[in-house]
Amino acid sequence: MSEGILDGIRVIEGSAFVAAPTAGMTLAQLGAEVIRFDSPGGGLDYKRWPLDGDGNSLFWSGLQKGKKSVEVDLRSEDGREQLSQLITAPGPGNGVFLTNFPARGWMSYEKLSERRPDLIMVVMTGNHDGSSEVDYTVNPSAGFPEAMGPRDSAVPTNSLMPAWDSIMGGLAVVGLLAALRHRDATGEGQLVTIALSDVAFATVGHLGRLAEVQLEGRDQPRDGNYLYGAFGGDFPTSDGRRVMVVALTGRQWKALKEATQTEELFSGVESATGHDFRGEAGRYKGRDLIRELLTPWFAARSLDEIRSTFEGTGVSWGPYQTFRQLVAEDPRCSTQNPMFTEVEHPVGTYLTPASPLVFSKHGRLPAVRSPRLGEHTEEVLAGLDGAGGDPEPAADAAPAT
Repeated sequence: MSEGILDGIRVIEGSAFVAAPTAGMTLAQLGAEVIRFDSPGGGLDYKRWPLDGDGNSLFWSGLQKGKKSVEVDLRSEDGREQLSQLITAPGPGNGVFLTNFPARGWMSYEKLSERRPDLIMVVMTGNHDGSSEVDYTVNPSAGFPEAMGPRDSAVPTNSLMPAWDSIMGGLAVVGLLAALRHRDATGEGQLVTIALSDVAFATVGHLGRLAEVQLEGRDQPRDGNYLYGAFGGDFPTSDGRRVMVVALTGRQWKALKEATQTEELFSGVESATGHDFRGEAGRYKGRDLIRELLTPWFAARSLDEIRSTFEGTGVSWGPYQTFRQLVAEDPRCSTQNPMFTEVEHPVGTYLTPASPLVFSKHGRLPAVRSPRLGEHTEEVLAGLDGAGGDPEPAADAAPAT
């Protein structure tokens, strides 16, 4: 088996739910040895939905790919001592700890760095003060749910997609690798902290939404499936499906008109109404009219006909599809895409993604199965004495993210 670009790095992961397991999985997919520890019987996310017919968590299986799994009693002095030894084990690729558990007592950076001063520890929290939040509570505060949903809706629309958790997992990897680079250059370890709400609110700022409020006094209203600031809208097809079409750039707008043979129609409408669809702002202001004029073209064609017409034209579009339709119909989510292979996991064989990253020198490691809970306990803990420990309370509270 080929080596990944992070071969030789060992990361200890203490985690639950999405953000921290995503970070660990990302590192494992790049070749790092990632060892996740859980309490006997599994942690807080061991039975999280979706479940299979036997009650096994497909969620847990999906986020542990390529990791080693260790069961340790966090409430016992021996268990805490074993983990402390594991986290601070000597060696240039060791001494890296990733967690979203409360970093206090034996699990604090101060305590662990006494054992290994060059320890790199990434701590993921809910808020910057260390208090708890999860994606589904941070997202409502970020403003987007109030800008989502039908125009006539009186209620916000939260997202099922844990976007902030996913982004946070990626940023945690960036922070960990940056700290590793610094340690390689200087020999110094350090504590890296990242808060879920900071990730969300920073993104809101990066996208210009804070500036829009402060400088222009505007707040985005609910606008259905329209794209904000340019043209993007959804259209029903003749066979009961729905597609999303975006004309963000001038080239995309030109391609859409050519593919639907509506150049003359829109030219005439612009002359008659004074609309100017050449720029993003003009297309956004005229979005209802554009959608009305294009709707008959889509309504007269099936999804397959639309796909065939748009192929190779430069039109930016995509079908709305359920998870089931994604697996059944989309070649990008199949073994036709080299990122995917059918892998046998403890819960069964299913389509499994490797890392989306492909390196010119290292290529991409193939997808690896998830472990059984505690599968590597004996292997990983062999050679640790497991004695001693400190009497401070275990970090068995709920994780912060």
